[in-house]
Amino acid sequence: MFCYQCEQTGKGTGCTSYGVCGKDPQSANLQDALFQVTKGISSYAHRARKLGVSDREIDVFVLEALFTTVTNVNFDPERLNALVQKGVELRAKAKALYANAAGVSAETLEGASVWNPSADTAALVDQAAELAITNRVDALGEDITSLQEIITYGLKGAAAYADHAIVLGEEDDAVYASFHEVLAFLAGNPTDVDALVATAMKVGELNLKVMELLDTGNTGTYGHPVPTAVRIEPVAGKAILVSGHDLKDLELLLKQTEGKGVNVYTHGEMLPAHGYPTLKAYKHLVGNYGGAWQDQGKEFEAFPGAILMTTNCIQKPREAYKARIFTSGLVAWPGVEHISDGDFSAVIQSALDAPGFAEDGSDKTILVGFGHETVMSVAGKVIDGVKSGAIKHFFLIGGCDGAKPGRNYYTEFAEMAPKDSVILTLACGKYRFNKMEFGDIGGIPRLLDIGQCNDAYSAIQIAVALAGAFECGVNDLPLSMILSWYEQKAVAILLTLFHLGIKNIRLGPSLPAFVSPNVLNVLVDKFNIMPVTDAASDLKAILG
Repeated sequence: MFCYQCEQTGKGTGCTSYGVCGKDPQSANLQDALFQVTKGISSYAHRARKLGVSDREIDVFVLEALFTTVTNVNFDPERLNALVQKGVELRAKAKALYANAAGVSAETLEGASVWNPSADTAALVDQAAELAITNRVDALGEDITSLQEIITYGLKGAAAYADHAIVLGEEDDAVYASFHEVLAFLAGNPTDVDALVATAMKVGELNLKVMELLDTGNTGTYGHPVPTAVRIEPVAGKAILVSGHDLKDLELLLKQTEGKGVNVYTHGEMLPAHGYPTLKAYKHLVGNYGGAWQDQGKEFEAFPGAILMTTNCIQKPREAYKARIFTSGLVAWPGVEHISDGDFSAVIQSALDAPGFAEDGSDKTILVGFGHETVMSVAGKVIDGVKSGAIKHFFLIGGCDGAKPGRNYYTEFAEMAPKDSVILTLACGKYRFNKMEFGDIGGIPRLLDIGQCNDAYSAIQIAVALAGAFECGVNDLPLSMILSWYEQKAVAILLTLFHLGIKNIRLGPSLPAFVSPNVLNVLVDKFNIMPVTDAASDLKAILG
C-alpha cells in the first residue's frame, strides 16, 4: 500500500505498510480498486450524458464510492469488496447505457475507458496497483502526479458533502455531470499541466455548488442556526453519544428515543446540531460530550452509554466499548454492528443496558449557532464596530483537528488574538480553544462558531457580504484565514477558496505531502499560501 492523502501520513511522506489512521493494506488496496472502478464508471457515464442519457443509481453510487475512500470512513474489507463488485456491475451498466445512446455495440467501446477491470477482486486489486501513486511518480514525475492527486482528493471531499446533501433531498444534475466529467478526465491519466490546474480549480467551483446544496438541505430541513448555549457537562441518566457529521441520522435517533428515558449527546462535528431550531427542540438532546475525533478512544471508553458513529472520523474501537459502538451511513469497522436501515433500536437497547451517568455535572456551556443568517442579521453592528475602531480585525481560525504534534499553534493563536478582534471558527479544529472565555465587543461575542467543516460556505457568505458592505474585495478585508487541515474535505474547501481568488491563507500544522515543491511554488505565486510558523510570529506578520 501507499497512501499520503491525510495530514498525519507516515513520516510526512506516506504510509507504506499500515495507515496511521488504522487502515490495513487489504482495505487500502480495496479502496484504491474502488476508486479506479469509479473512474471507469464515469468514463462511460460522462459520454452517455453528452448524448442526453443518465442514470441516478450510477450517479449516487459514484459519490458514495468516492466518500467511502475518504480518510477514517470505511475500514471493513468485506463491505469494501461488496462496493467494488457493485462498481464493476455499474461500470457494465454505464457502458451499455452509452452504447445504446450511441447506437453501437458495447463490445466496440473499450476505447472509451482506459481501464477494463476484472470481475475477480484479487485480479482487480492487482490492476489498480498498476496505477498506484508510486508507479505514476516513476512514469510521470512528482509534479504531474501531485496535480492528479490534488484533483482526486478535492473530488473525494466534495463527494462527502454531496452525499450529505443527497440524504437531505438536495441534488443537482449538473453536479453529477461535473463529477463524471472530472473522473473521466482522470481516467485518461492526464499529463497536461494547464489542463490539470484548470480542472483543480473546477473542482473548487464544484465544491462551492455542493456546499450550497448542503447548506440549503441543512437549513431547509432544520431551520437556520441560532445562537445556542450548549451544555458540556453530563446529565444524570441513560445516554447515547452521536459522532460524525450526519444530521439526518441524529434526527432519526432523537425521534426514536423520545419518551424512552435516554439522553442524547453530540460529539465532535455534531456539536453544531444544537443550533438548528428543529433539532434543539428535542429536550433530550441535552449537550455535547468530549471534543474532536482524535480523542474518541479515551472519551468513548469513559462514556457510560451507547455510541453511534455517523459518516467519517472513526478510529479503531477499543475493546472496552466495541460492543456498544454502532456505525451508520458509509462508515464501517470490522466487527462493529452497522445500522443500514435507520432503525436504531439496537443502539437504544445498548444505552438502556449501560449504566449511564450517575449524577449531573456542572452547568458549564459554550455558544454555537452563528451561521451566515445569524451573523448577517447583526451585520450593521459589525460594520459599525469596524468603522468605529472597536473591531480592528477578523480571524478565521478553524478546520480539521488531529493528533499530530503542532496543533497547539491554533490554541496559542486564538489566545494571542487582540481583544479588538473577532474570531470566526468552524469544524473540529475549534475544540482547541472553544471552551475558553473570549468576551464580547459591543455585545457581539468575540468567538463565533459557524458550524461544521461544510459550513465553510457560511464563512464564505459572511466574507462576501462584508466585502460588499465595505465596497472592497475579500482579500482587502481585515480578515485573515488560519486553517488547519487533516483530510480530503479540507482539500475541497481549499480548492474552493482558490477558485474564489482568496489569497494569503496560512495552512498547517504541516503542508500536504501530496503537494510537490514545484506545485507548492505555483500556489505561493498565485495565492500567496503559506505554512504556519509560530503563533506570535504569524500574528505579528498579519497585523504589521
